[in-house]
Amino acid sequence: MRVLILDPFHGAAGDMITAALLDCGADRDIVVRAMKAVVAEPKISRVTRAGIQALRIETKALPVHRTLDEVLERLDAAAPHVPAPAMAMARRVFERLNAAEEEVHGGHVHFHDVGADDAIADIVGACTALHTLGVDRVHILPITLGHGTGTGSHGTFPIPAPATAAILRHANLSTISGIHAAELCTPTGGALLAEFHAAAGAPGELPAYTIKALGYGAGTKDPAHAPNVLRAMIVETTGTATGLPEDTVDILETNVDDVSGEVIAHAIARFMDAGARDASATPIVMKKGRPGYLIRVICLPESSVVIAELMARELGTLGIRCIPSVHRFIAERTIEEIDVEISGQRKKLPVKLGWMHGSVYTLKAEFEPAREFAKEIGIPVRDVLRIVEEQARQQMRN
Repeated sequence: MRVLILDPFHGAAGDMITAALLDCGADRDIVVRAMKAVVAEPKISRVTRAGIQALRIETKALPVHRTLDEVLERLDAAAPHVPAPAMAMARRVFERLNAAEEEVHGGHVHFHDVGADDAIADIVGACTALHTLGVDRVHILPITLGHGTGTGSHGTFPIPAPATAAILRHANLSTISGIHAAELCTPTGGALLAEFHAAAGAPGELPAYTIKALGYGAGTKDPAHAPNVLRAMIVETTGTATGLPEDTVDILETNVDDVSGEVIAHAIARFMDAGARDASATPIVMKKGRPGYLIRVICLPESSVVIAELMARELGTLGIRCIPSVHRFIAERTIEEIDVEISGQRKKLPVKLGWMHGSVYTLKAEFEPAREFAKEIGIPVRDVLRIVEEQARQQMRN
């Protein structure tokens, strides 16, 4: 299993996370293009923080105050230049920030620092970077928050900032104060880590692993007493001694009999965008012989409340059943680029591989890249999927 480990031993901010992921091997061209769609092309440089070399990213944007709707409009304008899964994640990050601001301040709020163009670019950049890394899981070590007081748009505030504390209260992430009197984890940094954890979090302790890539993202300041960096590592785990890797999920269910198939399809897509591990609709016969559907969503425990609320809103249902803490076994998986040739055209296409005891036992071509290639060469996507998987199996045997 390919896992991203984030170590915010000196806190986290949006620029630090983006830079650390770039330093760890994220696709720079795709990330820069995504960030450039929000503001000017970012400046990326190599710096030193207390003796550690790190990547620094600067967007050079002016501060502005925006509502959530205004931020989402700006994201919509940038959408053609950002991978769809990364954009969906960026929207969820801002929804977390907005919920925290409303919890702290109440009512209709304006973003302050986190509504600036540079914060939007950092969030889009971080989500895009994570997407390009293609990891199976994200494991976040304890977040150092700092302590004391700081100064912001509302005057003096306690550290961690109220919005940061509100975000992390719902995130089920470990935190420590640390020894430094400063704001080490910003609301943007906290929201990104919370979303990364909800979307692909790895609960508990990791099994043994080997480090495949290492990166450091630099913060703005360069204090002498500690390296102001966030560390990222790409590792590959070797599974568990008992066999397949394991995790715990919640199962959410509801019955509906007055919702069209189009609405159900849209709802399932929304659930997956919100971090669900899987979602399905099964035809059933309800009371008085009425036809209906059983909607079932599998998600991580920390996402269940958010997704349950989304189920209620999208489906209009009045009750969601939660089967909590279901233990499951999961196969190790990787995504490999397979060199394929179809109709005289060569292209590298991603294939998801399932591993057991060191051998590939199943594989599946990723649909969207195959669909795009099918459009390029003018043949049915089902044929492309079949040929890619056949050639992938052949390459695995060789």
